[in-house]
Amino acid sequence: MSELVLSAAEVAEPHPYSLLPTPYSLIMEIHPLERLQIQDGLLINAERWKRSHDYHRQRQNIHYQSLNEPGIVEGLGVSLIPAPKDVPSQYNDGRWLQIQPGIAIDVNGNPIVVPQPIDFHISADITEEKPRLIYLVVRYVDPDTLQRKQVSEFETETFRIDEKTTPPDAFEVELCRILLQPGLVTLENPQDVFYPSLNSLDFRYRKIARSRPTAVVRVAHLDTQETKEGSSFANLASLLRYTESLTCTLQGDEQIPRLNFPLLDPTIAINYDLLFITGSEPLILNVQESANLKSYLDSGGVLLVESPTDAVDRLESVLEITESLATPLEDLRRLDKHHPLRTQPFLFAALPAINQKPLQILVAGGIVLVIGDLSLAWGLDEKLTLPRETIRTAQELGINILNFAWKRKRMTQLRQQTAIPVSSKPDPLKSIFNKLE
Repeated sequence: MSELVLSAAEVAEPHPYSLLPTPYSLIMEIHPLERLQIQDGLLINAERWKRSHDYHRQRQNIHYQSLNEPGIVEGLGVSLIPAPKDVPSQYNDGRWLQIQPGIAIDVNGNPIVVPQPIDFHISADITEEKPRLIYLVVRYVDPDTLQRKQVSEFETETFRIDEKTTPPDAFEVELCRILLQPGLVTLENPQDVFYPSLNSLDFRYRKIARSRPTAVVRVAHLDTQETKEGSSFANLASLLRYTESLTCTLQGDEQIPRLNFPLLDPTIAINYDLLFITGSEPLILNVQESANLKSYLDSGGVLLVESPTDAVDRLESVLEITESLATPLEDLRRLDKHHPLRTQPFLFAALPAINQKPLQILVAGGIVLVIGDLSLAWGLDEKLTLPRETIRTAQELGINILNFAWKRKRMTQLRQQTAIPVSSKPDPLKSIFNKLE
């Protein structure tokens, strides 16, 4: 009762131009396109006809993946409805929804077309004491992946609707979510759509199909004993949340992991364009921890260190780290006036003042040291006293730092060679020579 009639197993191989979900990004597999060579006398059979059509689908999907993001195009609303008359009495529980007609696009560029209303029953049984999030999602289903008893001349590309207790994966489009209480509770329409209550439909996280941003910057927050209880993480999240609204081309990744500092495993940190650490305590590294930091910086990453103006020990510790890495700190005012930290994407002549204290920025390769309270103005302060101009200026300078980190990472990676996987298939000719030896 909880899913669309399409319940057959999907058995086909992954699409050759599909996006692979990873913990940090979506990476397009790279394969050459193969096109049917047309000539007189060519015999057309089903296999050639299918491969010819697949070629055009692949080109279309590559174009969509390169320029756009998945999401809802039109419709696909979700309404509360009474239980249908023909369902057993145990399902007459106030948990029936109706998905309205509409169109969405998935991450591979496949259209998801829902032509008519679909009745759906939320069957989740919450056994924990706390409420749990239920996600209602839709995904594309290729007819070639279904096990059919009969094959018709024309097959309709279709879809599947599911409820989940885990967030949507890369190939699913979220329709709504519900924070469901334990027990036999009924669903409700939210009284305030911006602040839905328990057991209410929540539409705030629906993704809308749109153009893909030029860059998605990935940031991690470095935790020390000093910063675990502060507001720096929330301020960083605010900066990433508003980055796209201010630039349209740069987007902050919504996932912000918290890593321990000093870095114990640089292979994890390498997945992020920027690592952010704030506080007033000195940064002390042993030989191995210093080598881990150097490995991260050499990969193109940026370490953003924020320090109060009166934290002398912290400032001296940062100076010692940069000197040990043979990249001395330089004042941004003495660097080229077109340095990206000053000009891209927002233009700064003089650096701003936060809480009437002027900021100072020093740069040492991939280490950016901000002296002052820059991150305090990335979000709303508790007393709501910061002027709008101060918040906007701080966010714009923060975005310049994010842009610098993303570009440094990408241009550093362009110097690296691509590892080409070795084929696991045995070479028959080599096997023959081995036997002759």
